[in-house]
Amino acid sequence: MKKTVFFLSMLVSISFFYACNNGATTDKPKETTSSGHIRIAIDESLRPVMAQQLNVFDSSFPQADIEESYKNEIDCFRDFFNGSARMIIVSRDLTKEERQSLTQNGGRVRSMAVAMGAIALVVNPASPDSMMTMGQVKNILTNTFVRKYNIVFDNEKSGTVRYLVDSLIPGQKLPSNVYALNGNDSVLDYVATHKNAIGVLGALNIYRNVDTGAGTFRPGVKVVALRNDSTFEFYQPYQAYIALRLYPMLRPVYFISHDSWQGLATGFANFLSGQRGQLIFKHAWMAPLCVPLNVREVNITH
Repeated sequence: MKKTVFFLSMLVSISFFYACNNGATTDKPKETTSSGHIRIAIDESLRPVMAQQLNVFDSSFPQADIEESYKNEIDCFRDFFNGSARMIIVSRDLTKEERQSLTQNGGRVRSMAVAMGAIALVVNPASPDSMMTMGQVKNILTNTFVRKYNIVFDNEKSGTVRYLVDSLIPGQKLPSNVYALNGNDSVLDYVATHKNAIGVLGALNIYRNVDTGAGTFRPGVKVVALRNDSTFEFYQPYQAYIALRLYPMLRPVYFISHDSWQGLATGFANFLSGQRGQLIFKHAWMAPLCVPLNVREVNITH
């Protein structure tokens, strides 16, 4: 059987999308865009790609010391607001109220979406539900679906929980059949061994560590194809379907910082939005947002 898939290629001419901060310098410790020390907090569901970003940045700028901590989304924002993290990498921007609270005394906050990812649903290989509409997903989240599922997330404070509640059942509480596990690997292991389980996790965690054009999903679970209510077609969270906005459950990756001078946070932000950072997002099967892309169609015979 031939299966048509798509994959992304980046154009040779890559334009830098991020503008450096031109704010006034302050009496801060000696620091540049490529040297010094900062603490940042990163949504733990983004660990696979952000670990690569930090490794390349560290090797490129040996005088830069970025002390990272991987946490759930709520704790990332907590660290940002209490000043223990100068930058956070998360899957939502600041709200209007959050931004106002940070800038009301003359502070400066900078944020930008640098890549697009997705939320994936995975089920046991024995499950009959390999294709779902968004209405069916909502029914599962409200425990009104025809089949009963135990819903498992990576963390009770995870951004994936916040995404599904905000986008599908705003103002409602999740039912009692929702469970928080210890990370994305635990979600995959649980679903692989429980026929009545459905896992919710960041899509970059479902890929095998094999660099193929369209990407290869990890074995042991089935990745659910979701229906786009505009095209009425079903799509799995392949990279090109994310880039073309065809897969329904998308989430961006933001950096947020409040440096008032061009320090190391600015340097890392420039790196994420520049050529090398965008290539790393691409190789992690996400959709880079700061460079032009080509989407090419290929046929794969199984």
